[in-house]
Amino acid sequence: MSDPSSKNPAPADDAESEPRPGRVRKPIGWSTIIIAALVAVSAALVWRRDGTDGVLEILTHDLSLFGGILPRVLAGCLLGAFISEILPHEKVSRSLGPKSGLKGLLIGTAFGAILPGGPFTAYPVASALLAVGADFGATIAMVVSWTLIGYGRAVAWEIPIMGTDFTLWRIVISLPLPVLAGALGRFVYIRLYPKRGSDEDAA
Repeated sequence: MSDPSSKNPAPADDAESEPRPGRVRKPIGWSTIIIAALVAVSAALVWRRDGTDGVLEILTHDLSLFGGILPRVLAGCLLGAFISEILPHEKVSRSLGPKSGLKGLLIGTAFGAILPGGPFTAYPVASALLAVGADFGATIAMVVSWTLIGYGRAVAWEIPIMGTDFTLWRIVISLPLPVLAGALGRFVYIRLYPKRGSDEDAA
């Protein structure tokens, strides 16, 4: 007789082996269509004024620029993908989810302030946080904090150019803004998408 357990594996094992569903992104959206239309119009205007040589010169320069940016874009996207797999969904949801309250906004603000790197790092990380349970409010607080308080730009650019006094006062004045932006974002999100908000609260 064969072992029944070998024919009917435990459902828990199947559930653990199933990959978590990811967010499906459309390859072409309205923003892509609008940008492509603007590029076509701009290229036509340059061709009319400078001819084919002018268009080829711009195209060659931009392709070189794209080649330099592409590795950083790829690294940022990979970083976001790995973070979304590494971070525990339950802990992120408790710390940065819809029910995290003021604590979630403060954590998002602190994380954004210490997050190094440029937009190729910050936005993939923010997307990964949304994917693993952070709500709009905490993620908005993180992005606004990275923009206004991020220490990298302050140390590398602002202090040498604007001076220490200006930088410190600018940071102090900016401190409440990420929390306020996150709270407003959370309030607006719940009002615009009440069903999604209730589903997140239930989860």
